Amino acid sequence: MDITWDSRMLKKIAVLLIFLVILITMLVFTRLNPGLITVDLAFASVETSMPVAFTVTFVAGWVFGILCGAAFVLRLINERRQLRRSLQLSESEVSSLRSLPLSDAD
Repeated sequence: MDITWDSRMLKKIAVLLIFLVILITMLVFTRLNPGLITVDLAFASVETSMPVAFTVTFVAGWVFGILCGAAFVLRLINERRQLRRSLQLSESEVSSLRSLPLSDAD
């Protein structure tokens, strides 16, 4: 059986390792910090455990990063669509100019 290590497999392994490192770090952090903290949200105060507060903060940052990345990707997709449209118009113009008879060919 021949195992080939292509980039997709390495990417999956890297993501799995990162996930495991984050999970182990979170478990250790939870075990070492069982105390409660008060989080002041400017409109309310919430008393929660420290690992929950950090987990919520981490997830909120992750979601914000995904939203920012999605906005960037959508902007690139829109720019690509406009460039394709411009290319098609240019190609059709070149094609129509090539089909015109030469009137100044002395």
